[in-house]
Amino acid sequence: MSGDPDFSPRYFRIEQTLRAQIAKSRPHDPLPSEPELAREHGVSRMTARAAVTQLVNDGLVYRAPGRGTFVAVPSGPRRADHLIRLSEEIRKQGKRPWAKVVVAELRPPTTIEATRLRLRKGDVFAIHRVRFADDEPIAFERAMYPGTVGDLLAADLSRSVHEALVKLGHTPVHGTSTIRAEAATEEDARELGVPAGSALLIEERLILDQNERPLELSESRYAGDRYRLDVAFGVEPLVQ
Repeated sequence: MSGDPDFSPRYFRIEQTLRAQIAKSRPHDPLPSEPELAREHGVSRMTARAAVTQLVNDGLVYRAPGRGTFVAVPSGPRRADHLIRLSEEIRKQGKRPWAKVVVAELRPPTTIEATRLRLRKGDVFAIHRVRFADDEPIAFERAMYPGTVGDLLAADLSRSVHEALVKLGHTPVHGTSTIRAEAATEEDARELGVPAGSALLIEERLILDQNERPLELSESRYAGDRYRLDVAFGVEPLVQ
């Protein structure tokens, strides 16, 4: 394919033209459609699509099915094997972390919540928040905590909940997580300011405290164009 005179040089020129346009654009600004790019540059749609796909792979733009291609927000990395508070990650990027509280209540747990948090009785604190880096929403977070942790609702929930838990005598130590991709719901779209149906990175976490007791059960729904996970791994030797 690289030897195709229609594909390689023109594909590269389209990509460079779009990179220059992206540098002058704001997050979520639309890019020309692939048919428009093909007509403008006199190439096939396959060539135009290849140029856009490279920009998607580089994290510079994102596709919204049925809507078009848009400029992405520069994403911040996180090691998938480290338990790091999102607020710390945001500060390391030189931005201000804060949260908008959507729900904060003490209520009976669902069966799944009671099982995962090992609760035989009692309520849970349900705290739903939108996490921001400066003025950009990064994640829509739903978290549950055992009602026995203390008066969590008295804490400033626009700041780090983990810091509030430490002050109450519960230190997050380690945990497990499950990561998957999912399309944004209407609620996600409203809270995160992304198109409904766009890609989200979903992380479900169970965090234990210093006494090996379940402390937090959460689901964080990250805007796919604003966040990424970096994974370090080893390679098992081949079995001869």
